[in-house]
Amino acid sequence: MYLIIVFLGILIGSFLNVCIYRIPRKEDIVYTPSHCFNCSHKLAWYDLIPVVTYVFLRGKCRYCQTNISIQYPIIELSNGAAYMGIFAIYGLSKETIIYCILFSILLVIGMIDFRHYIIPNGLVIALTVLASINLFFDIENYMSYLIGFFIVSALLLIIAIVTRGKMGGGDIKLMAVAGLLLGWEKILLALMLGSVVGAVIGLTLIALKIMKREQMIPFGPFLTLGIMVSALFGDAMIIWYLSLIL
Repeated sequence: MYLIIVFLGILIGSFLNVCIYRIPRKEDIVYTPSHCFNCSHKLAWYDLIPVVTYVFLRGKCRYCQTNISIQYPIIELSNGAAYMGIFAIYGLSKETIIYCILFSILLVIGMIDFRHYIIPNGLVIALTVLASINLFFDIENYMSYLIGFFIVSALLLIIAIVTRGKMGGGDIKLMAVAGLLLGWEKILLALMLGSVVGAVIGLTLIALKIMKREQMIPFGPFLTLGIMVSALFGDAMIIWYLSLIL
C-alpha cells in the first residue's frame, strides 16, 4: 500500500508541475499535449515518466538539450513523500483523501505565489469544493467551520484596508476557504505558524543582505505551510499549548 500511495503521489506531482507552469500563463492544463517549454517539441510518453526521465536525461530536454528545472523531480518526490506521510498517520480514511488533495493544491498555490505573487482564483475554488465536502461529512460541527471562514480572513481584510492593499486579496481568500476546511482553532494556528515562519525567514534574508527591507516577499507560501501543518498536527499542538497555559 505504501508503494502504491507513493507512486500515486509522484504521478499526481507530475501533473502539479504542469499546473504550476501553465496556470499563471492562463494555458490549458488538460487538453494541450505536454511539450518542451523551450523548443515546444511534443513529448513522447517515455519523456513523461516522473523522476525517472529527469535522471535518465540528466536534467536536459531530449530534443534541444535545454536544462530542465530541478523543480520537476522535487515537486514529484515531495508530493509522493507527503502522501506517504499522510497515509501513515490516517491510513485508508476520508482524512487521507482530503489531506492529500489539500497538500497538492497548497503545493501549487505556494509555488505560484512564490514565483508570480498571485493566488489563482481557480485554486481557491478547488479548496472551497474540498472544504464543502469535508463540511458535509462533519456537519454537526458546522459552526466551527463557519467561524473559521471569517475569523482570520476578516483580520487580514482589515490589515489590507489599513495598509492600503499591501496585504494581497489572494491571501485573504486563501485563509477564508482554509478556515472553512479546518475550523476556527486550526486556522488561527495556521496564521500564527505562517506569520512566525515568514517573519523569521524574512528577517534572516534581510540580515544576510539577500533581500532589501522594502522588497516584497510573498506571504502565500508561508500560509500554505501553516495550513498544512495545522491540518495534520493542529489538534496535538493546540492541546500541548493549552496544557502549558493551564
